[in-house]
Amino acid sequence: MTKPDYYEVLGVDREASDDEIKRAYRKLAVKYHPDKNPDNSEAEEKFKEVTEAYEVLRDPEKRRLYDQYGHAGISGEGGFGGGGFGMGHEFDLSDALRAFMRDFGGFGFDDVFSSGGGGGGQARKGRHKGHDLQVKVKLTLEEIAEGVTKTIKIKKLVRCSRCGGSGARPGSQPRTCPECGGQGRIRRVQRTLLGQFVNVVTCPACHGEGKIIADPCPDCRGTGVVRGEETVKVKIPAGVSSGNYITLKGQGDAGERGGPAGDVFVVVEEKESDLFERHGDDLLITLPVLPSDLALGTKVEVPTVTGRVSMKIPAGTHSHKIFRIPNRGIPHLHGPGRGDQLVRVVAWTPQNLSPEEKEHFERLRELEAGKVPPPGRKIYGG
Repeated sequence: MTKPDYYEVLGVDREASDDEIKRAYRKLAVKYHPDKNPDNSEAEEKFKEVTEAYEVLRDPEKRRLYDQYGHAGISGEGGFGGGGFGMGHEFDLSDALRAFMRDFGGFGFDDVFSSGGGGGGQARKGRHKGHDLQVKVKLTLEEIAEGVTKTIKIKKLVRCSRCGGSGARPGSQPRTCPECGGQGRIRRVQRTLLGQFVNVVTCPACHGEGKIIADPCPDCRGTGVVRGEETVKVKIPAGVSSGNYITLKGQGDAGERGGPAGDVFVVVEEKESDLFERHGDDLLITLPVLPSDLALGTKVEVPTVTGRVSMKIPAGTHSHKIFRIPNRGIPHLHGPGRGDQLVRVVAWTPQNLSPEEKEHFERLRELEAGKVPPPGRKIYGG
């Protein structure tokens, strides 16, 4: 199914500022929020749709990729993006709610939804998401050209095995917070001449969790997480470059006391090649040849990332001329095809001449006397 245009979803122009995008999203998110529309699947879908659009357009790199490539630019394999993290996973309701609470959670649901006579939906218990992590992976041009699967070790916080992540000593249970009655939020009612306003704030006693750890686990000290390490495999598609990255959903630090895990951002670093220079998806190689080969013409073998290929050098070729071999460069990340192999031929001057070689060059110099053109910018036909 074709996804709608994100700008149309939020009802903003493509040149809209960050503040305009945020205001448009908040207005629509409040309108379609599940707490304001209980048991309304259509409103829930709209809430997810506007939040997904907001998540892309609020991020400068995601917005740039979307403006340039459309949905394909942010939905690459494995959540792949360029300098920004793609939306390659299925954007679900929990993602949408987390995004909403991240930017607008300080108001409280009931406070956002209240008007005059109060009201509002049920506050959700706070569960602290684990931290996002970043790891770097270095790739050779050959790996980038073919795509590669890398195995990496991630040092992170993992769920405590002794208490199962609850934070409570085995045999005990967290108890309901007496301040908020397990809701995680406290309702504060303010009466004014204009009516009654309801403000919902995070419970200061339990920090929004609704539970109090009376007898903490000795291993994790009540946090539910301990330091650990995990090995994961990351499939990296062909055509990436330095600064691109892949999102591993839920592979970051575990959340405290059963909270959702963060994400891992695998950032690509491209190793410098001894053979090739990269120019976008084109590769440039400098190929030394004999002056006689340039004068008489010849065939040469050219290394590429896909194997060696034969190339003809026409007679009378000047040094530093660049030839193009199509479709022998780096695959395009967003779309079919690949770049080209560029070959710069450079005349190689022999060193340490033997007496016989020196004699031949002296004879050649005599034959070529007077044929060298005067200095100028267009002596190579440029």
